Amino acid sequence: MIRRSLLGLIAVATLAACSNSEGPAQTKPLNFSILSAESQQSAQAEWEPFLADMSKALGMPVKAYYGSNYTGLIEAMRFKQTDLGWFTNQSGLEAVRRANGEVFARSVNPNGVDGYEAVIVVPKGSGLTLEKLLACDRSINFGIGDAKSTSGTLAPMTYLFAPRGIDPETCFKTVRSANHEANLFAVSSGTVDAATNNTASMERMAMLDTPIAKRTLGSVEIIWRSPRIPEDPLIWRKDLDPALKQKIADFMFSYGVGDTSEAARQRAILERIQTLPFKAADATHLLPVREMEATGELLQARRRGDAAAVAKAEAALAEIRKERAAVEPN
Repeated sequence: MIRRSLLGLIAVATLAACSNSEGPAQTKPLNFSILSAESQQSAQAEWEPFLADMSKALGMPVKAYYGSNYTGLIEAMRFKQTDLGWFTNQSGLEAVRRANGEVFARSVNPNGVDGYEAVIVVPKGSGLTLEKLLACDRSINFGIGDAKSTSGTLAPMTYLFAPRGIDPETCFKTVRSANHEANLFAVSSGTVDAATNNTASMERMAMLDTPIAKRTLGSVEIIWRSPRIPEDPLIWRKDLDPALKQKIADFMFSYGVGDTSEAARQRAILERIQTLPFKAADATHLLPVREMEATGELLQARRRGDAAAVAKAEAALAEIRKERAAVEPN
């Protein structure tokens, strides 16, 4: 009886010891989603120092979750495979709608000009003008962005194609979807005749200062620019533990702030991911992209001659503009 009790105590003690020894190693990591818009290798080089600092500050592993397109990243958040991440405005809106996401921060343009522009680039000296591009004679091979890309797809559709009743699929000889870097290389090499991109992506390539980057940028020119687009949002899952959210916010909004040598080191890391210290943001950050989206829907409804859809789109657009007027200075 005594022996059986002693064996039981030993077993309990052994289980407790195993549990204690394995506890820290089994700490669930925080998964941070990142679009490898150029390539995963370059994204890793840019992001690993930041994520290492974040892991140290939070006292828990912070792992990168790289995706080649935003649809996959949205689904990853929806199924709780990721906890937070850097999105574009349109994909961030989708993450809020479909993946229980919530805007909590935004990036800040390192050039001191808030926002960026969608662009269309063509080979330098090709003679391809915007007028020729919009002729829609099905002679042009066109590169467009990810379906959830604000600058690669939504902005050119909203500001350029939709107002003219143009469907790229019927306007051009071929339409291929690719990330920003691939589109630049495709235009530079002559694989496509024109492609969408954005000024932030081109500035990021210029920062690489490599022979291939210089050659690529030097062989293209911009023939169209969109109105300025707000900086990108950072999204976390609404259902994250409030205490963890606070720790994340404390880290994000203090990182790179101040005049110490440590803050300077952190700002150098932020430069690699092309932002100044992050700023707090909320759902109102997405109002401009909601307005772009609603404008595109209105234009499409008018083109179809659908009176009911037009009325619905006009009402939605008016409501969004009312919301913007309430939060933006006159």
